[in-house]
Amino acid sequence: MFTPIEIGNKIAEARKAKNLSQALLARQLSLSPQAVGKWERGESLPDILTLDRLAQILDLDLNHFSQHFRQTAAEPPSTAEPAKPQDSLPETAAPAWNMSEGSWVDADFSGLEGLHEQFGSSFIRRSLFVGAHLPDLLLKSNYVEECDFSNAELGGSRFEHTHMTNSLFLNASLTRTVFAGSHLAGCDLSGANLTETGFESSQLQNCTLTGVVWTRTRFHGTHLTGLVLEGMFEGCSFENCAFSDVTFRNATLTRTFFKNKTLKKVRFIDCKADRLTYSFLKSGKADLSGITLIDP
Repeated sequence: MFTPIEIGNKIAEARKAKNLSQALLARQLSLSPQAVGKWERGESLPDILTLDRLAQILDLDLNHFSQHFRQTAAEPPSTAEPAKPQDSLPETAAPAWNMSEGSWVDADFSGLEGLHEQFGSSFIRRSLFVGAHLPDLLLKSNYVEECDFSNAELGGSRFEHTHMTNSLFLNASLTRTVFAGSHLAGCDLSGANLTETGFESSQLQNCTLTGVVWTRTRFHGTHLTGLVLEGMFEGCSFENCAFSDVTFRNATLTRTFFKNKTLKKVRFIDCKADRLTYSFLKSGKADLSGITLIDP
């Protein structure tokens, strides 16, 4: 992404090329002339939706404001023959948008790709990320409310000190994702893949977890509240966690590690466990009456 001053210069140049005053451009954007002036002086940046509208008004490609545009524009014209219709063309790299420190409300980012570390310290409400391809995303100090990440690819991402409420992660891929110091409340993770996902010093509260894939999922120093956990738990671990109103129902637990001072408040209903897991639960003084030992 260009610096704010570089983007401001580009906006000013394009505005003047279209013979538009700051006031006229602002009127077309339903904004104040002062806002346009701040952009052009590099004192602030338009959000992604305004930037898209700005590109339309100025007859520019949105990539004009990205680092990718500068790199491709500097390349000399190719002397190669045009590709034939049946020839495959190289994929266009994702624009290097920096969406950090933004306020995104009622936005549709479905199909968004490749932000990586460019989405921190943002306020995000009622926005759509359905089917977005955002592996290795870093969400740091974000507030996310009533958003939809259904069918999104978020593998390898890291959520640090992020507050997420009433959001959907239906059938989302969260493999190898880490939630560190984060709070998930009222979220629906039905059908999500949590293989090798880690919850570290976080809170998981009143979330829907139907059909979740639990394979080598880790909970460390995490507070679990108002949850029903079901399905196959294989190679998972619960270490130094706090449980409040947590029920394992119709769950099969194999090679799953429990290291907690007490598991007396955890309920087990119609569950099965292998000998190793059973021993961990017994050491934690869990009520084993709802657990059937596999291959006793």
